[in-house]
Amino acid sequence: MRRIFNVLILIPLAIVLIALMVANRTSVPLSIDVFNPGNPALTYQAPLFVWLFGAAAIGVVAGGFGAWLAQGKHRKQERTFKREAQQLRHEVEKTKRTNGDKSATGTSLVLQR
Repeated sequence: MRRIFNVLILIPLAIVLIALMVANRTSVPLSIDVFNPGNPALTYQAPLFVWLFGAAAIGVVAGGFGAWLAQGKHRKQERTFKREAQQLRHEVEKTKRTNGDKSATGTSLVLQR
């Protein structure tokens, strides 16, 4: 499965990214000062593909952080379920100890209607 993923997705993606890097080697300025774009102290020069990859990386990190925040309620619910399961296990062990560690084979739960 991993080999198929590498062949079908990663190799074509790498080819496209390398072509993008070769095509966009020209150095372009990025000015952080919006009021004085000519300020050399806040203007950075780098190839265009560096700015593109940087923007993509920031987008991936921001998207991952947003997804992590959105899934917080599910993680909290999972912790609650794990805690409840642990408490039930302890109750079962306690019940087994108080009943003299009798095996529960041959017994069943009776459902009342």
